[in-house]
Amino acid sequence: MKKYLCEFIGTAVLVLFGCGSAAIAGGALGTLGIALAFGLSIVAMAYVIGNVSGCHINPAVSLAMLISKKMSVKDFIGYVVSQVLGAFAGAGLLYYMISSSSALTVATAGLGANGFGDASSVGLSMVGAIIVEVILTFVFIYTILGVTSDDSKSSIAGVVIGLTLTFVHIMGIPLTGTSVNPARSLAPAVLLGGQALSQVWVFIVAPFVGSALAALTFKGLNSDK
Repeated sequence: MKKYLCEFIGTAVLVLFGCGSAAIAGGALGTLGIALAFGLSIVAMAYVIGNVSGCHINPAVSLAMLISKKMSVKDFIGYVVSQVLGAFAGAGLLYYMISSSSALTVATAGLGANGFGDASSVGLSMVGAIIVEVILTFVFIYTILGVTSDDSKSSIAGVVIGLTLTFVHIMGIPLTGTSVNPARSLAPAVLLGGQALSQVWVFIVAPFVGSALAALTFKGLNSDK
């Protein structure tokens, strides 16, 4: 249960601070600022809960670990449930904060939800969004598998993973808002409803596909090790 609780806390922090930065201060922070908020959330949590749960805080990461036989099916289910609940806790806190403000509304600020078409800053198509999310997730997961496969890199793994999440956000934010994390996308979409909820399937399916491709590719290219 300690592992699951850590995943709950870590995912809540990621969603609250990452999506919160986008919703509350996105205009002032810009793409780089929002990207750093997501990346630094990972860095912070990696050094707090990493020794307990591995700091997945992302169902796509847990899927890659399952495929790589680094976790059991039971733990995979427990991790994903904890991550989704944590994402709802983070998004719920963000919803409350925005609703409590006299200068903000959830309708105008949003909750950092992902989207395509009219919901994309550049009008990216649905197919384009799927391709983008598969690629971004592939790069993110492939990096995680690489940096966590060597114990000598354990001291810097959190920084590397956080910086990688930052750089995939730099490219992805204008395109889709960057998901690479089904839990992070699901919670804001459910709370917002409407277009965000109708499009969220892309940001659940595509990251899982990208994760599976990364895990299988890494396994295939490193099978002799």
